[in-house]
Amino acid sequence: MNQLPPKSKRASQLPGTMFGIAPFDVIEDILIGLANDNEHTLDHLSEHAGLFKQPKVIELVFLLSEHWDQDNSTKYQTVELLDRYRFMILHVEELYKSSAEGLNVMESSQVKRWSSVKAGLCDMFMLHLVSCTQITSKLHFHNNIVNNHMSLQFLRSAGYSYKREDLLRSELTVLKTLHFRVNIHSPFTYVETLLEVLGHNGCSLRLKEVHEMCVMVLDLVYLLRTPIYEAVLKVSVDLSTPTSLQRSKFLSVKEDQMLLSTGIISASTFIINQDSWNQVMEHLSNITGITVNSVFDMCSAILKHCVGDTALFSH
Repeated sequence: MNQLPPKSKRASQLPGTMFGIAPFDVIEDILIGLANDNEHTLDHLSEHAGLFKQPKVIELVFLLSEHWDQDNSTKYQTVELLDRYRFMILHVEELYKSSAEGLNVMESSQVKRWSSVKAGLCDMFMLHLVSCTQITSKLHFHNNIVNNHMSLQFLRSAGYSYKREDLLRSELTVLKTLHFRVNIHSPFTYVETLLEVLGHNGCSLRLKEVHEMCVMVLDLVYLLRTPIYEAVLKVSVDLSTPTSLQRSKFLSVKEDQMLLSTGIISASTFIINQDSWNQVMEHLSNITGITVNSVFDMCSAILKHCVGDTALFSH
């Protein structure tokens, strides 16, 4: 990849993070809505969920978001839009069904063969990733919107020769594939909501400090998703080599954003103030209905990758 174009000189003027401002009944309604959305997503989860959360993809999304001066919400939403809310999965499925193999046709002059379609998918992936970032940037009015000029400038610096029409076509493909349902939640939304509830429940921690740590921990979890969840899986089944069936059933755990958010907050609390750690886990369990043991297992796996196996903690 060639050198990136110069970063925009326009700096974000984002308001400082504050907790305890919204009325509790409003936060309660938001939390219930998030819990329902999480359950609905898990009930309709694709067996291919998570395939596009590879470390290199995550790193690219994070670097692009930083380059384009986006806030944390945008970068996490871009990842989830690309994978968990199934744009790429649905898009691949649609293309496969229209291919010769999907139609169970040996030869066809009307339909491209699947191997050719796959090659086209690889060529278009970067364009679709940029489109997902553009779309999520438009969902936050206080952000710098990633416009077509910025996108083309980046793509050309990376060696692509896309035109404005290609960008518009790609963005429309994402929107149509997802039926224009793009205002989605990320684990970050759950983390911020749970921190707000903790504040209303009288948590003595400095929540702004915990919030800042949560961002760093969540970044790490996205980048080290596979080894972290592998550790959680092995603990949950009590086997060093889980079976294929166990891995299949574990998919809903890997995509459970409420569980992940409790692990993120617990791990961040441990790093900042170990004296409050157990109390925070119990609070999170009471708020979400997730067992303390499940929160602990998630937190433990995260901490081992944050601070190493030498960290001594018990529950």
